[in-house]
Amino acid sequence: PTNTSDDTGVVFRKTTGHYTVRANGRDIDCVLSSLIRKQLIYPTADPASLRHRVQEIRELDHVDPIAIGDQVRFVRIADAGPDRGMITEVLPRLSKLSRPATVPGQHVFEQVIVANVDLVIPVFAVADPTPKWGLLDRYLVSAESSKLPVLIVITKLDLAWKNKELEADIEAYRRAGYPIQMVSVNTGEGIEELKQTLRGRMSVLVGKSGVGKTSLLNAIQPGLGLRVKEVSKGEQGKGRHTTTHLEMFELEFGGTLVDTPGIREFGLWEIAGEELAYLFPEMAHFVGQCKFGLSCQHDREPGCAIRKAVVSGEISPHRYKSYMNLRGEL
Repeated sequence: PTNTSDDTGVVFRKTTGHYTVRANGRDIDCVLSSLIRKQLIYPTADPASLRHRVQEIRELDHVDPIAIGDQVRFVRIADAGPDRGMITEVLPRLSKLSRPATVPGQHVFEQVIVANVDLVIPVFAVADPTPKWGLLDRYLVSAESSKLPVLIVITKLDLAWKNKELEADIEAYRRAGYPIQMVSVNTGEGIEELKQTLRGRMSVLVGKSGVGKTSLLNAIQPGLGLRVKEVSKGEQGKGRHTTTHLEMFELEFGGTLVDTPGIREFGLWEIAGEELAYLFPEMAHFVGQCKFGLSCQHDREPGCAIRKAVVSGEISPHRYKSYMNLRGEL
């Protein structure tokens, strides 16, 4: 079919095998061309030769090659109705937030949670549940490795009396350079500021259930929390590594928002042990200053600049412990 002016759009919703692509204000229900699932492997014996022979065709190493936020090219399927199409190409991504995923019997591969995102928003509650800062550190390292800006949102501020350690805990993140927004749905504190930050951006929320994301979304835009909850309900009982149904929501005041339901674990994708310290902003400028230079593991070596900075209080002991835990995994 000939390409028309509206043959590109953004993936707003996906369920197994189906994608809603928004193009020029209309939603097109799309399926995926089988060509996208295949990758052509060409022989490299004679790079000068223009006559490539396809050596093999193999499946792409993805659960799903399309992510929410992807800009895609599609063709309309005329005989299937006016709002039906087939995705033929994924346009280059400006950014992506990924994690490793496994399918039984297969190796670990990349699961792109969301593409072309502008802002990652980890959401944690002051109390009920008690914050697991190690999980926040995972989110932050993942965002840093994708060069994505972060806004840490702390909800349930009216429960601050339940967590005497809170100020000291979040000070470590402030000192590392991360912006923090404290909000309370009950008192309305911080909600307007948060809306200002979200305006005009594509943001993704990450965080465990129970931290108050639904009420926070309702406070940002009435009814939004309920719509997001309906999406995540479909994820209950699914495997730990599959997020088969995701949706991006338009904000009335401008911008879009994606919630990530069902992510109980958050592994790190394609991060090498030696680069990990660079992904902790407060450690990055100490890398290479150690006695053993870049080969330093920052563990027990004498003359380690990072350990010295922990002792002198320049790096939070908790963040250092997180670093060592993650280093052990890589």
